[in-house]
Amino acid sequence: MDLRKLKTLIDLVAESDISELEVTEGESKVRIVKSAAPAAQNQVVMMPSANLPAPTAPAHAPAAAPQAAAPVAPAEAAPAGHIVKSPMVGTFYRASAPGAPAFVDIGSVVKEGDTLCIIEAMKLLNEIDADASGTIRQILVENGQAVEFGQPLFIIE
Repeated sequence: MDLRKLKTLIDLVAESDISELEVTEGESKVRIVKSAAPAAQNQVVMMPSANLPAPTAPAHAPAAAPQAAAPVAPAEAAPAGHIVKSPMVGTFYRASAPGAPAFVDIGSVVKEGDTLCIIEAMKLLNEIDADASGTIRQILVENGQAVEFGQPLFIIE
């Protein structure tokens, strides 16, 4: 199976509500299983022939029992300011190239339309621009970290 097709299928499973996808093409069989853990990567199993036994789904740990008489912590206050969220799934980069200065740092003043970071998705580098003017108060993602759609990246005040 073509590697580009495989990458497209993985991304489709990651972005959708389905938890498992199995595709057979000729003698090749691919099974993509979305893990229940949010930080885990998708599992891809390739089987060259139909004579092999089918892989089993990863065993999920039983849900933890709720704690009895646990003290109730006050709800964490929502961060003040405008939150810039990731418009896609990909890898977050603070600079245009390794060793290059970061687009913005904490305390940087930005205008609407200024580049904040790059998100690499399917070998394409996508510049993420500020959708509000202000000062960068927090950078919520580490350089090189995988990000999800809608994940908060920056807080601008």
